[in-house]
Amino acid sequence: MIRVLLADDETMIRAGVRAILATDPGIEVVAEAGDGHQAVELAREHRPDVVLLDIRMPRLDGLGAAEELRAVLPGAAVVMLTTFSEDAYIARALGNGVSGFLLKSGDPRELIAGVRAVAGGGAALSPDVARRVIDTLGGERFTRAAEARARLEPLTGREREVVALLGAGLSNQEIADRMYVVEGTVKAHVSAVLSRLGLRNRVQLAVLAHEAGVVPGDAGA
Repeated sequence: MIRVLLADDETMIRAGVRAILATDPGIEVVAEAGDGHQAVELAREHRPDVVLLDIRMPRLDGLGAAEELRAVLPGAAVVMLTTFSEDAYIARALGNGVSGFLLKSGDPRELIAGVRAVAGGGAALSPDVARRVIDTLGGERFTRAAEARARLEPLTGREREVVALLGAGLSNQEIADRMYVVEGTVKAHVSAVLSRLGLRNRVQLAVLAHEAGVVPGDAGA
């Protein structure tokens, strides 16, 4: 069972997200918070596997809560719930160790898949959010794509395959199943790639994969 803590200051949004997650028998919402401070306190109490945080909340916003959660509950995966109007927040959150970004207006199946992905050690980054992140980071699209492909060039074929599947939102176990290897091998590949490319977390690697156009389903992949 994947234990989820949900934090959003809008009651209707929380109810909608909770209802979507309730359709998956393997996911349980163990607590709900209306602001960032409450989210951190409830995380201490309930020890969830995944924390879904709205970016803009009173008292303590999602970015601040994510930073505190990294110290309080380092084993939990943090996913930011965002809208298209919050691109600047998305760019700032990239360095906060979050495991993903999901649109509030996205497909409900994307929400469930994202929670399952981060619970399994993956990254949740929908194609729509990935494109917004890339645009927000600035620079000319084609130049960034060429630079991203150049950064991935020194990787082995297996490492590039892992990067592509990670960018598609697959968990470690799903990548292992797709590549016919054990999960530990995937974890080793991811750690090696992050170290070699100087990236802090899997979300930054997923963004790089989208920039390079190697994610299945991306234009030019």
